[in-house]
Amino acid sequence: MLTVLEPEGLYPDTALEQEILGPGVRVIRGGGRGGVEELPDSLCAEADGLFIFRHWLPGSQLPRFPRLKVVVRMGVGYDRLDRPALAARGVTVCNVPDYGTTEVADHAMALALTLRRGIALHHDLQRAEPPAAWQYLETPLVQRAETQNFGILGLGRIGTAVALRAKAFGFRVLFHDPFLPNGVDRALGIRRVRSLAELLAQSDVLSIHTPLTRHTRGLLDEAALRQLPQGAVVVNTARGPILDLDGLAACLRDGRLAGAGLDVLPEEPPKEPVHPLLAAYRAREPWLAGRLIVTPHSAFHTPQAFEDIRRKSAETMRDVLVEERNSNVIAPEAD
Repeated sequence: MLTVLEPEGLYPDTALEQEILGPGVRVIRGGGRGGVEELPDSLCAEADGLFIFRHWLPGSQLPRFPRLKVVVRMGVGYDRLDRPALAARGVTVCNVPDYGTTEVADHAMALALTLRRGIALHHDLQRAEPPAAWQYLETPLVQRAETQNFGILGLGRIGTAVALRAKAFGFRVLFHDPFLPNGVDRALGIRRVRSLAELLAQSDVLSIHTPLTRHTRGLLDEAALRQLPQGAVVVNTARGPILDLDGLAACLRDGRLAGAGLDVLPEEPPKEPVHPLLAAYRAREPWLAGRLIVTPHSAFHTPQAFEDIRRKSAETMRDVLVEERNSNVIAPEAD
């Protein structure tokens, strides 16, 4: 009999997983969110399959999993897994790429529109002490959608969903993604650009939807951000380390960027002492009023999406571990 370990105890029971995985699989659980290293050796030794949600799986922990054959990352990103070490052990790695597509796309648009319509700005000013005058504020943040280019970095499932939403709001949508075949732009009725520099130079709103890889880590540093048009807005619902916070802070402080919306940070959860930009945001420093929105990596979340994670993770584990299919397998050589 095969054994699958869900280490965090995410759900009240394992009935759904057991139903999907079938009678030939036993589902066992750990006791919480303390990390893989805190799991008892006895549980690790039994696992043929392993679900990973919030935990990290470093290579140093793999000797504790002598039977491990499949790891399913319960989400899109797989940077929490030591994939070279897993590949060396012959362990198959999978993800769940489609559980929160609509939620993250909605969240990215909500951040962009909240900034570009001045909602966060006027919200902050109207609850100030004393409250601001009862009138609109002239600011580079607020611009008509149809006068702006909405740039998308990475046109996967979520990037595509954002493109369709931005187009519906009247933005002129363009994207850069070197991994897509020709014709995607024509199918969606949006414009493709061939380089990151070309995308940055034209994006009044930049929304990030690329995975975190060795090529994208630190991709948007200060030099890159300064290629954006004066008064641009940046939204990141992808992975925190793609966007350099030092560069973002510098470009916000000197006014090169009008605003930013961040659902992800380079360090999550942020530890004290937090980055100076986050410290200024928390302190409600006047120079950041209405210009920075931070949400706690919550873009994916609805009750429906959380249920999708559970079901789709179990289905992927069944397909790969039990039925030996190739569902959602991440190739070892993939970035």
